[in-house]
Amino acid sequence: MLSSYLKSSGRNLVRNKLFSFINIAGLAIGMSVGLLVIAILNDLLAYDQFHEKKGRIYRIITHHQEHGNPEMKLASTSVKAGRQIRVAIPGIEDVTILRSGFGGDAQIGEKKIPVEGKWADNSFFRVFSFPLVAGDPKTALNEPYSLVITEQTAKKLFGDDNALGRTVRFDSLAYTVTGIAREVPHQSHLRLDVLVSFASADATLGKKQPDLYNWDNIWQNYVYLTLPPTTTPAAVQPALDKLCAEENKALHDLKLTVSLQSLSEITFSKGLNNNIGPTVDPLWLWGLGGLAFIVILSACFNYTNLSVARSLRRSREVSVRKVIGARRSHIMGQFMTESVIIALASLLIAFGLYIFLRKEFLSLTPEITEMVSLTLSVRTMLYFIGLAVVIGLAAGFLPAVFFSGINALAAMKTRLAFNPGKRFGLRKVLIVTQYTFSLIFISTTIVGYSQYKKILHFDLGFTTDNVINLKLYGADPAALKKDLAGLPEVKQISQSMMVTSLGSFFGFTMKYQPGDSALVWENRVDEHYLPLHEHTLLAGTNFTVRPEKGQEREVIVNQQVLKRFNIGGQSPRNAIGQFVTVDGQKLAIVGVLKDFNYGTLEQKIDPVMFRYTRSEPWGFLNLKVTTDDMAATLVKLDEVWKKYDKVHPINARFYTDQIEAAYSRYAIMVKVIGFIAVLAICIASLGLFGMVVFTIETRLKEVSIRKVLGADEAGLVYLLCKNFLLLLLLAAAIALPVTYLLFDKLVLPRFVYHKPIGWGELLIGSLLVMLFALLMIGSQTARAARINPTNVLKGE
Repeated sequence: MLSSYLKSSGRNLVRNKLFSFINIAGLAIGMSVGLLVIAILNDLLAYDQFHEKKGRIYRIITHHQEHGNPEMKLASTSVKAGRQIRVAIPGIEDVTILRSGFGGDAQIGEKKIPVEGKWADNSFFRVFSFPLVAGDPKTALNEPYSLVITEQTAKKLFGDDNALGRTVRFDSLAYTVTGIAREVPHQSHLRLDVLVSFASADATLGKKQPDLYNWDNIWQNYVYLTLPPTTTPAAVQPALDKLCAEENKALHDLKLTVSLQSLSEITFSKGLNNNIGPTVDPLWLWGLGGLAFIVILSACFNYTNLSVARSLRRSREVSVRKVIGARRSHIMGQFMTESVIIALASLLIAFGLYIFLRKEFLSLTPEITEMVSLTLSVRTMLYFIGLAVVIGLAAGFLPAVFFSGINALAAMKTRLAFNPGKRFGLRKVLIVTQYTFSLIFISTTIVGYSQYKKILHFDLGFTTDNVINLKLYGADPAALKKDLAGLPEVKQISQSMMVTSLGSFFGFTMKYQPGDSALVWENRVDEHYLPLHEHTLLAGTNFTVRPEKGQEREVIVNQQVLKRFNIGGQSPRNAIGQFVTVDGQKLAIVGVLKDFNYGTLEQKIDPVMFRYTRSEPWGFLNLKVTTDDMAATLVKLDEVWKKYDKVHPINARFYTDQIEAAYSRYAIMVKVIGFIAVLAICIASLGLFGMVVFTIETRLKEVSIRKVLGADEAGLVYLLCKNFLLLLLLAAAIALPVTYLLFDKLVLPRFVYHKPIGWGELLIGSLLVMLFALLMIGSQTARAARINPTNVLKGE
């Protein structure tokens, strides 16, 4: 029986070449997107699954609630939290504490190699399964100044020599290599070159940072724990809540609580700040999966539509089978087999398209390459085949049900119980649905791109044009500034701790009145920063005192600081000379700036302060350049840089490029949706083309008779087109309001500051799609209208 199904299906495919091509091409296009989504999910779900205790490892996350501010969730927590959990909470199997920020230039003799790492305590290798190829994991991180490096780092530092027991210097301190770890798998949220014993942090950071072990020092520390097999997170949470309540008694206007996050959830963290390692927003995955589903569904619609449209031709075949004894299950089996064969044939083409899509997807941004590799495995290939079979069964289900239910006697008389041409029938619904999704996709792409360009050119409250931010990597800023100032292209130079408006945040608690404090974002800058970036001073002056170390006296704030603390009745002029306390120091407000975007446009403008202190290491030089040959200017900058740092390549980026990179995820979304829009339009157009061809074939005699009776070509074209035109207009009438509501209610509210949607942005995509569809319909109907009636009617 299966052999008979295969033969019959093969013959039908060959006999109907055009419709087979449309179905195979449509399914292949839709399936290629499905293959990409499967490969992405396969990679993401494999994250951290190599750890032996993967089902019992949890990370401590912190809920930061400050008086008057919304709650902030952090992936980091305090060292004290980890130590208290270890000794005070029953039912915990093990706890390990990590701290980020270790790194710099590893020096071996005269050779320097930049590396990044983390401090980790001696229980790290008991919690995580990172095997050592040399050294003892039980003792490798016990002693101060112990160092565990990966095989690749060992190769960079020592070549082919044995690295175990060797000494590596960071600044003036010597560390001993006590372990060599295998390379960290790509699917790990922990990425590291080196691990340094936490006892080293006790010996070095403890003296410089007296608040290192405070309960509220939550910004650079990460705590992981393992629970016994019989213990659940819910059983531990009450003890954690009790611990937090005790520790919070010593805090003012601040509440810190902690909770558990399973290891499998870390990669899909949503709404967590201070994440460590690559993460992906689950909403993005759901969106990509939803788009793939819609495209595949559209291809299935094509199959269903064309199959039902050919009902008159296939119904007699089915009737003959029923007359000679075929049951309904046999008919369904044949049509389901036929659709699965088409889907498997489509898989071969889809796989070729997937190889192309994979390359293009990975090249969208380095962050994607860091996140997934999309390498093929046996399991992935089995998923691909499974997807093809499922799609084949789904596409063939409705046609199978329809044809298996045909009345044999009625079909032999060419009268079907189901009329495929009735008003608002199945075929029309499918066409409208396909084009509705296509128009939503293309309109979303155009509106999204327009909004993205508006975001890039949004007035941030300061200028970024022709500003280059040069990362210092610890180089002497004073000497470097002197040489850079000698370049004729460099007009102004300033210094800053960080680059704002890119999504990075750094802040301290500010106090004005007793009992009232709030977290205020900050940047450390010099006296040249404000004029270079053209910040607007509403009152007061720029920094007037160049502070000596430990003698900071001044602060410049924005309008939001005045509103938050009601300083000077919120009047910039009255706020000048008022004192605030920051980081234990009493500072005078010497200037008030017009509000500007410290974070991205997704966040509201918060209280911000600028400080000028000699004790803070500078992170960046900000260069205002004017040149007609930017490439030559960058070469000159590189030549100057090499005089001061021969280890790190120059990291000089235009501010505008950095802002564009900060919103790159939205550019990626626009590209992905735009590409899927093209695929959806192609699939819908293939289906519409098939329907137009079939409709024209079935109405050739009617057209010929009308021509004999005097109908002109224009009237015939309109007659054949009008039903399709109405369907396209109905699709547009649904798609445009849906697109508008999608942006107005879901997308744009994520940006506190955005531009309104223009109706031109909505209409242009629909007009382009409809024009393309009309050209396709018009070309086919015009060809039919020009056929000589005698060639059609001569056999009648």
